Amino acid sequence: MSNKIRVRFAPSPTGPLHIGGLRTALFNYLYAKSLGGDFILRIEDTDKKRYVNKSEQHIIDSLKWCGLTIDEGPENKGNYGPYRQSERKELYDLKIQELLKGGHAYYAFDSKEELDLNRKTHEEKGKTFIYNAHNRLKLKNSLSLEKTKVQQMLEQNQDFVVRFKTPEKTEIVCEDLLRGTVRVSSETLDDKVLYKSDGTPTYHFANVVDDNAMKISHVIRGEEWLPSLPLHCLLYEAFGWKKRPKFIHLPLILKPTGKGKLSKRDGELIGFPVFPIKWDSEKGEVLGYKESGYLPAATINFLSLLGWNPGNEKEIFSLSELTSLFSIKGLNNSGSRFDPEKNVWFNHQHLQLTSDNSLALCLEKELIEKGIDSKGKDLNKIIPLIKPRINFLSDLVSASKFFFKDPEVYNEKSLKKFNSEENQKLLEALSVFFKTIDPFDSQEIKNSLELCISQNKWSFGKALGLLRLAMVGELSGPDLFSILELLGRKTCETRVACLLKVLKSKNTL
Repeated sequence: MSNKIRVRFAPSPTGPLHIGGLRTALFNYLYAKSLGGDFILRIEDTDKKRYVNKSEQHIIDSLKWCGLTIDEGPENKGNYGPYRQSERKELYDLKIQELLKGGHAYYAFDSKEELDLNRKTHEEKGKTFIYNAHNRLKLKNSLSLEKTKVQQMLEQNQDFVVRFKTPEKTEIVCEDLLRGTVRVSSETLDDKVLYKSDGTPTYHFANVVDDNAMKISHVIRGEEWLPSLPLHCLLYEAFGWKKRPKFIHLPLILKPTGKGKLSKRDGELIGFPVFPIKWDSEKGEVLGYKESGYLPAATINFLSLLGWNPGNEKEIFSLSELTSLFSIKGLNNSGSRFDPEKNVWFNHQHLQLTSDNSLALCLEKELIEKGIDSKGKDLNKIIPLIKPRINFLSDLVSASKFFFKDPEVYNEKSLKKFNSEENQKLLEALSVFFKTIDPFDSQEIKNSLELCISQNKWSFGKALGLLRLAMVGELSGPDLFSILELLGRKTCETRVACLLKVLKSKNTL
């Protein structure tokens, strides 16, 4: 292996990329890029029974959306391809023969029924059946059968698997950069299947062979793979590969309750996305963080802090900042609670850091898609007014709709609050007041209104409330005087007249 840092994200295309998988990809990316290394995408698609169409593309598109640029992968070839395991069978066939010839693996001809019977017999005796040195010579394999019988069975194309020959009575010592030394007795391990009966490699075998062939320097994966580490270390020894990757097993992302691993089901129950981008399933479309209005920078930001600590109190980071700060020393070895509400906060913060022009372009696109006419409106002036009030990109239209369309309905509670003849007279006076303002800008409107209220001894709160209800349809929103300026004199007069009409109609009922 070279001294260059090379890491791989190696998902199986068995469904959409989960947010937990994205975090694994992120930490691989950050580690590689922080040290000038390569980030490789390898698709581990040897499990044809669980293969899901479009899953690979969902993985690739998710990484692209987040800005995690792939150095080598199915779409951008490197010197260590192919980058789909289904296209690497020639290498696996060669390497499995190497283990068989070296005595580190063997053929096993046991049928499913025979293995099930062994399990049942052991259970009846209160024991657990493990296919290993304890009983492998009593079972149907190339270690217990005569060589001529084995050869005959192979020539007759009898079903078989290839199992790893786990060393007897050996302490297996592995190192994890996050967890330290891991020690396991070989007596507790079974002889794992390396090659399945359909002639395809298992995850364990292909994974190790590929990591070595692709010169992977660090294997960064979830802690659910920690029990596999002893076998993978034994495979490196069996092949005689003295230099193996350094391993890091990341802690779990926990449910919002803090108990148990975060699952797709949690998102459905609580109501938050679990995929980076939308997934079109047989049951229908499932929206991801992208379609829910999250920024990729915010998504990456909150994921980075699930299992990693920058060493200070800062919470808001760009991808480039994360890359420059990331180190293994900052990784935690215990699970991190997923907090959907805090994730919304992260998105709000990143929206505030987004340029007004960028948000104006997003708003323009959304307005066009929804068929809302924004002609004559300066979106770059509207964005600063609504920006502090939005949590998602998807809030842009709802937060600004009143700038483009007259209110179709009014907040019922507010209507009741202002439903009196006194307020109707105040509205009539305000309608006349608009005609006297020149120039029609926010400061002049404010100064003139304050003077008018003082001279007529009106209620300041009622006057502003009525104007806001007329313009927005409710009693909340951005700065009222800025709204009035952007709407213009004619629109303001029209909206005051509309509200007046509604209040009068309620009085006649």
